[in-house]
Amino acid sequence: MLQASTIKFLKDLKKNNNKPWFDGHRKSYEEAKSDFEKFIQSIIDRHSKKDSSLKELRAKACVFRINRDIRFSKDKTPYKTNMGASINRGGKKSIYAGYYFHVEPGESFVGGGIWIPMAPELKKVRQEIDYNLADFRKIIGSKKFKKVYGNLYTGEDVSLRKVPQGFEKDNPSADFLKLKSFLAMKKIKDADLQGQTLDLQVLEAFDALQPLVEFINKSLED
Repeated sequence: MLQASTIKFLKDLKKNNNKPWFDGHRKSYEEAKSDFEKFIQSIIDRHSKKDSSLKELRAKACVFRINRDIRFSKDKTPYKTNMGASINRGGKKSIYAGYYFHVEPGESFVGGGIWIPMAPELKKVRQEIDYNLADFRKIIGSKKFKKVYGNLYTGEDVSLRKVPQGFEKDNPSADFLKLKSFLAMKKIKDADLQGQTLDLQVLEAFDALQPLVEFINKSLED
């Protein structure tokens, strides 16, 4: 579970997203960051018993900075109003698929996969799906995956309108080949963030996602 003070800090930051306020509440931020990293490390330590690729991984290599990159954004608010961690081999900068946990009052979720990979990696994932469609369908159609996630995320921000070049329009994998990201997400209620079952929810979600993560990463290794 996360501390109530961590959730309060994020709520307060959303109302006061400016440097003077942040500087005046830096101690609260440091405490919230420490609490979040401690939670992430506990999740890594426990899930790595099932996914050995995460062994020796440290939370600090997975947690994103709270500062926003505002160089090319119209929104000049300096800070993110969430805390997030990308848990995959090599940490948040890795090319591999992995797990994600996002804490933001009203918008928290758990899940993962691979987000907008570069063209060479995306091509490998698509080819793996094309070659092994039955295995891919089995993974995302499993009872465990369906129970937690329902389906893959297929929003307009991750989908092409047409089948990408190199594949036939009537390819049986067409709906999946149009994807630019391969993600699954489950929302988490605010009340659960401070509840005793938060770690169990996250671990259950990671467990259900692991076969998809391994399928994607196999394609990247080949």
